[in-house]
Amino acid sequence: MEWKGLEKADALRLLAEDGENLLPQDRPPSVFSRAMKILSEPMFLLLLGGGGLYLLLGDPSEGFFLLSFVIVVILMTFVQEQKTERALEALRNLSSPQAMVVRGGIRIMIPSKDVVRGDILVLEEGVRVPADARLLEGRLEVDESLLTGESAPVAKVPGQDTLPFGRPGENTIPFVYAGTTVTSGEAISRVEATGERTAVGAIGRSLARLEAGKSLLEASSLRFVRIFSVVGVCLAVGDFLLSRFWAGKGILESLLAGLALAMAVLPEEIPVILTIFLALGSWRLSRTHVLSRRFSAVETLGSITVLAVDKTGTLTQNRMVLSEIAVRGREYRPGEGEAFPEEFHETVEFAVLATPRFPSDPMEQALVGFGQSYLVGTEHLHETWKAVRVYGLEPPVLAMARAYPAESPEKVLFATKGSPESVLDLCHVPQAEFGEVMSQVDRMARQGYRVLGVARGTWPSLALPEILHDVPFAFLGLLGFCDPPRKDAGEAVRECVGAGIRVVMMTGDYPETARAIARDVGIPDSDVVTGTEIDSLSDPVLKARLVRTSVCARLLPEQKLRLVRLLRENGEIVAVTGDGVNDAPALKAAQIGIAMGGRGTDVARQSAALVLLNDSFRSLVGGIRLGRLIFENLSSALRFALAVHIPLVGLSLFPLLYKGTLILAPLHIVLLQLIIDPACSLLFESEPARRDLMKDPPRSPDRTPFGWRSLEVALWQGLGVTGILLGGFVLFHALGWPLDRVRAVLFLALVLTVLLLILANRTPGAPKGKGKPPENPVTIRLFIAVPLFLALFYTIPFLRNRMGWGALPPASLLSILAPVLGLVLMVGLALWGIRAIRGEGARSGRV
Repeated sequence: MEWKGLEKADALRLLAEDGENLLPQDRPPSVFSRAMKILSEPMFLLLLGGGGLYLLLGDPSEGFFLLSFVIVVILMTFVQEQKTERALEALRNLSSPQAMVVRGGIRIMIPSKDVVRGDILVLEEGVRVPADARLLEGRLEVDESLLTGESAPVAKVPGQDTLPFGRPGENTIPFVYAGTTVTSGEAISRVEATGERTAVGAIGRSLARLEAGKSLLEASSLRFVRIFSVVGVCLAVGDFLLSRFWAGKGILESLLAGLALAMAVLPEEIPVILTIFLALGSWRLSRTHVLSRRFSAVETLGSITVLAVDKTGTLTQNRMVLSEIAVRGREYRPGEGEAFPEEFHETVEFAVLATPRFPSDPMEQALVGFGQSYLVGTEHLHETWKAVRVYGLEPPVLAMARAYPAESPEKVLFATKGSPESVLDLCHVPQAEFGEVMSQVDRMARQGYRVLGVARGTWPSLALPEILHDVPFAFLGLLGFCDPPRKDAGEAVRECVGAGIRVVMMTGDYPETARAIARDVGIPDSDVVTGTEIDSLSDPVLKARLVRTSVCARLLPEQKLRLVRLLRENGEIVAVTGDGVNDAPALKAAQIGIAMGGRGTDVARQSAALVLLNDSFRSLVGGIRLGRLIFENLSSALRFALAVHIPLVGLSLFPLLYKGTLILAPLHIVLLQLIIDPACSLLFESEPARRDLMKDPPRSPDRTPFGWRSLEVALWQGLGVTGILLGGFVLFHALGWPLDRVRAVLFLALVLTVLLLILANRTPGAPKGKGKPPENPVTIRLFIAVPLFLALFYTIPFLRNRMGWGALPPASLLSILAPVLGLVLMVGLALWGIRAIRGEGARSGRV
């Protein structure tokens, strides 16, 4: 029956009425909710509190000035959130499941979120059902374990249209449910409910109220922020008490001092850093044709030690080519520069005649394409001939044939091709010739070729025989086909080896074919284990075998799952590629499951953490490189954030011991945030990769940027900078310098020190002799903007007064710059020394 389906206008109307086919947790946050989330951040609450205190202290201009900069910081954060959300939206669009529907009588693929009530769905094996629907035609087996917990598939058959919608898990009912998976069969169905109105919608509403489990990185950052928040509150209270009772300040001024210290300690950049780095990192991965479906996969990419990949389409081009023709002991290999010899023409001629004119089989497509290229203009190409009878494969005869009218009347020409053994049997060749040909077949098979035999025959009448064995065939030759390796696969494998990642081929193909491809791309092929051998080995023996085996052939899905499990038990961090329904268990068992986006099923894609959009191994290795870069840049940003907060705390707290006025007020800290926030979220995120990034060993999966060994360098940097700046404060105080001069010198020195900390934390531990790291344009722009920013504040009287430098005329700039440059020089020397002594340990792959 032909189904017409909805018209486009009707579908758009229903989509507007019912909304997109999404569950509550799938919907992106609104602009208002993102704005409220930003405004509820503790840092911004503190900034608003600082502005209020300034107003209460009787200086409305300073209060409004502070609040204006608070608005700037909020807007910067909102813009960064918008950029992150756009990246996430792009990822959602890429990862959105597709559905085949009939609209206007035409079958089309649309995003599942655009499916509406009344749509006619086309369901087939491996597809995830996009909405609750009623079967109209066909039969299915469906996995409804998502809704019922029962792993056994249930049968679905058409039923009466008046039958009320049933419950999931019931056999032989005509209803399928959103989120379930078709395990076998094909069917036509009509959508009855979408989005929150589906059976899984009720579960979705519950899930929307639950928080997803935290990854190791997220949990570590949350613990780190909580610790620093507690420390910040304690220090702020202590600062208030010191200011009030030790320094004798008023209550409001003491509150202002405590507020400034809390702002200095609070690591508000860290949640922003994590969100932006992981979201934009996932977006950058998608630009390399690797789609991340879970942020935790981005964390784990740099820890992979074993990459278990399929052969077909990943290491190879997923297309067959005719690679060798063998005739009477002679071989011809296309593409080696030699002209196509006449003696091979007949073999190709009759192989093409034995093939449909418009084939769908990859080998037959390669054969027809070869004939059209190499036989054009010769008498051996017969594009106008029409077969009078076709003989299909009928076991035990694994050969097919086509019969054509011969030039002589009352005669018929036969062309056949198939397995060499069957074609030789049809030709009734002597035993000696049979052995010679089969030795050639063995040689070609060892080279990874799939081999076909070709023969021709003549029948003396138009009354054709029923079986091919009655036709007198003459053997012509052999054809060898292969799926050639991708041109960049060998280089990608070598890059993996250099990065300490072992590539293991897991394929269902024959051992000799697997060995040949492994040899071509550089995977060790001295030991090949087959599915039959795997079944005969115990777990301890197989685990020992896997230490030295990199090629596994003739695998069944359950054997692939067992290999993944044993590799993990060996302590490996395993990434596995897969494309079919049966690969889903192995994809879930691996630390990182990687589904093929081009030829993979919905089930494989939904089970995987990553989706390889173009099925290329080169892209996969590029994704690993980018995953390492994301983690290294994230570590650099966090080290910088910690290092820059330590001198803020020192300059906020230490002057109170001298019963003096604040050196850093909330206004100064807000201005510093205008430098720190872009550095954390933009500069470090866009840092280019080190040249030797893929020569580092895999990172331990339980190591995070918040570990002591990772943050040790930041601690030394922060303490070194703080010691020098506080030493300057003590010296200037002893020399009797006025407060406005001390404040100006220390603030300017601190701002320039922030720039030095950025340089100190870029690509830490870069090896000698490799040259400086590639330039980051964000760094250049920031280093130009900051001095202009400082000059603006120093030369404009209104801004200078707001900063507490009002008594310093512009002519005194030299007296300010000399001590500033002196402090910055000492800071630079200290950071250089720390980097020389401790910097190598900061490299994220080794800490």
